[in-house]
Order: sequence, then C-alpha cells, then structure tokens
Amino acid sequence: MEKYMLPCLNKKLFGFDCPGCGGQRALVLLLKGEFTEAFFMYPAIYPLAILGLTLLINLFFPLKYYSKILNITGAISVATILISYAIKMLF
Repeated sequence: MEKYMLPCLNKKLFGFDCPGCGGQRALVLLLKGEFTEAFFMYPAIYPLAILGLTLLINLFFPLKYYSKILNITGAISVATILISYAIKMLF
C-alpha cells in the first residue's frame, strides 16, 4: 500500500510541507493499528476519521442532528489541521 502513495506536489514544487502532509502515511499507520504513531504523524487523523464515519453512518441511518454533528466535527478537523500545521512550521 505504501508504494502507491501520492507524493506531495506542494513539497516537490516549493520545498515545504502543505497542511495535508502526513495524512496518507497516518491513514496507513491507523489501518495497521499503530494509533499513537498515526497521531504523531498527522494529528488531524482522528477528527477526520470521526467526520468520515459520521458521513458514512448518515448514509445508512439518517441522524437527527446530522448538520450540527457535521459542523462540529468539521470545525474541530479544520482547527486541528491549522494548529498542527502552524506548530510544524514554527518548530
């Protein structure tokens, strides 16, 4: 699975990470069961996984408060991505 990962175009062209760098590797680590390593690779993996599960569950079992759950998990995901990216760029 690792040999089919897409390279980061931003990193190749400009030489620095994008906010999504590490997401694919974190997903692979998560699927392998390496949960701590997945978090340290890309901290937004868990909020994004919850967001994806919410979308998937709603397809089969419509949720009463779907839009509220979607807004909250989306905001947490975006905030986690931006905060972790800022920390990565500063240090």
